Amino acid sequence: MTIKKITIEDYDSLMELWNSVGMSKRALNPVDDSREGIERYLRRNPETCFKAVDENGTLRGVILSGHDGRRGIVHHLCVEPKVQRGGIGSRLVEAAERALKAEGIQKIFILVFNDNEKGNVFWEKQGYSLRTNLNYRNKSLNNEIPTGE
Repeated sequence: MTIKKITIEDYDSLMELWNSVGMSKRALNPVDDSREGIERYLRRNPETCFKAVDENGTLRGVILSGHDGRRGIVHHLCVEPKVQRGGIGSRLVEAAERALKAEGIQKIFILVFNDNEKGNVFWEKQGYSLRTNLNYRNKSLNNEIPTGE
């Protein structure tokens, strides 16, 4: 497995992977995860988004991470189910963490659905602690983007 930076040319493969995994598909929205939205994100974060490809060049995993100059965030991590538990997710996280640290970022956060048991176990193993003293709030400025549950 090879870890490489994502480019907009990967968009169709990214969407295919994200849409094939229930929890990942659930996290997508029609604006931010459109081709234009991902292109905008990659322009802003060209060094912090990675893909894992096999020897045939087939996409097997992806991490979309970036920062606002102060905090890092992982927006999407997805590994094809049939190759999960093979270290791909950990390698993608390590690549994103190195890239964010190289850009001066000292702290990273991620939002994980409460009912995503596999995801929560994975992130705990990666050293990401659960914050129970915060309430996550959001507001959509676009009617096409749901505010959540």
